[in-house]
Amino acid sequence: MLKILHTSDWHLGQFFIGKSREAEHRAFFGWLRDTITAQQIDVLLVAGDIFDTTTPPSYARELYHQLIVDLQPLGVQLVLLGGNHDSVAVLKESAELLRCLNTTVVPGYATEHSNHLLTLRNKAGEPAAVLAAVPFLRPRDLSQRADFRSSSGVDGADKQLQLQQQISQVYQELYQAALQQAEALSPGSPLPVIATGHLTTVGASSTESVREIYIGTLDALPASAFPPFAYVALGHIHQAQKVGGTEHIRYSGSPLALSFDEARQQKYCLQVSLDAGTNTNTVQVEALPLPCFQPLLSVKSDLTSLPAVLAPALQNLSDGQRLWLELVLTGDSALLSDVQLQLEQLLAPLPVDLLRLRRERPATAAGITDSGLSLQELTPADVFAARLAQEELSDELQQRMSQLHQQALELLQQAEAEEQS
Repeated sequence: MLKILHTSDWHLGQFFIGKSREAEHRAFFGWLRDTITAQQIDVLLVAGDIFDTTTPPSYARELYHQLIVDLQPLGVQLVLLGGNHDSVAVLKESAELLRCLNTTVVPGYATEHSNHLLTLRNKAGEPAAVLAAVPFLRPRDLSQRADFRSSSGVDGADKQLQLQQQISQVYQELYQAALQQAEALSPGSPLPVIATGHLTTVGASSTESVREIYIGTLDALPASAFPPFAYVALGHIHQAQKVGGTEHIRYSGSPLALSFDEARQQKYCLQVSLDAGTNTNTVQVEALPLPCFQPLLSVKSDLTSLPAVLAPALQNLSDGQRLWLELVLTGDSALLSDVQLQLEQLLAPLPVDLLRLRRERPATAAGITDSGLSLQELTPADVFAARLAQEELSDELQQRMSQLHQQALELLQQAEAEEQS
């Protein structure tokens, strides 16, 4: 039996609208240590986005290295994957040293298959599975291969199709190589072959429905493109969910809510149990619910109703906790010129930190410019939605336009992160 704890998207070093997440990450790491001990976990698998930026603050690096040191007495094997937020150079700088601490870091893509194949061992030190570890695949990384280099004169759509085909080919090749290694380690009774990856995902479901999830960068690479791994541990999407309704291809989600959009999500780590010689139908996956380390709340309310709206959340706070609040002001309150002062007076006696204030645009307003909102109170999605509302389009076309806008925004953010690295 091999027990794996699948997690991802830690985003160490994130500042949440000016607030440090250091205390939350320390609390999460304490939960990890306790869970690894209680559940007798053999392997801790982190599927990318360990850090929030390519230049993480020094305290985030300290947390990262201290966790690895703290886990050594537990005898757990660590596998850490580079994500799109991670710097290959930052992860690589300590990778060789961390090998001495039973930790394998796979920061970026390398053409040699051996760099991506790992033998996972149980507590007795016996080989129990083979892992194909695939970090975030950047086009420039894939272009290291002569057969993956782009030809001149290829348009954007064809380049996108090439990238999807290349990603699929990488997984197929590593699957075949992992099968060979599994057979060599246990002739006649090959070990399970699993994979982990960090993939830009388009159209991921916010619920565990059977609707197919697409994986790619702009259009879609269907989940069916994965080879028949016994389990695929994915990172990048922040809500835990199945892929295509399957039990064995999963996103673990992030341990912390990384935006107010995630405030109501229950966060999880996934415990994966498998035996040598098993297949995808017998792998067991259990979602382990995480405690809420920092309460977040996003509400719509006018000033008069706000204390009553906040009351249930405040009653659930532990001693010393404070509520981080996003408030969307509604009604006449949204039009008050001194609303900031009134809010400060209203919230001063309460354990509440107002991190973001927005005003609901009146339904009769012709557009954002008439609403009195400042740019600080708007997201790119708000601006695009307001502009879209001025057009006479079908619901289907509006939905498609919104999806394309979100994809373009993700590509822009990805390009900015790559420039920083």
